[in-house]
Amino acid sequence: MTEPDSASSPDRGGGIVQRGLYYDELEVGARYLHRPGRTATEADNVLFSSLTMNTQALHLDAAFAAGQPFGRRLMNSMWTLATMVGASVSQITQGTLVAQLGLTDISFPAPLFHGDTLYTETQVTDKRLSASRPGQGIVTLRHTGRNQDGDVVALATRTALMWCAPASAEGETP
Repeated sequence: MTEPDSASSPDRGGGIVQRGLYYDELEVGARYLHRPGRTATEADNVLFSSLTMNTQALHLDAAFAAGQPFGRRLMNSMWTLATMVGASVSQITQGTLVAQLGLTDISFPAPLFHGDTLYTETQVTDKRLSASRPGQGIVTLRHTGRNQDGDVVALATRTALMWCAPASAEGETP
């Protein structure tokens, strides 16, 4: 099993490498605010819905959506989920993720509309070392997405397999 190797990178000039956090650096209960937020656009909705072959009129047909309970098009909830998870990558899992193991407890308690800004936060709810994969640990992350008014628009629990921090030459973690 190979650990991440920054030495194989062409940048060896001693600069700071942007990365997520290793398993060892995450603490249960820690809460990460992912900023800036992401303003949802009509183009996001149409492109994502089209790419995923989701022809739901609530996302694509303004006239149809106008006659529905919210009176306008809703952002595709899968776009909301993907954007919420993606917002956490640079802060938590960039270069330190081995695999995403699952998404559970997904809900959308309020709608997200074109023009709303999605703000995401992530809380570490559990972690344990992998029993079968030395040097790796399993982390449970609870993502919460809110609109610009603070309304919760999405919730999801993600389970991720992550690298433990590699030992440095002095026997310390980075």
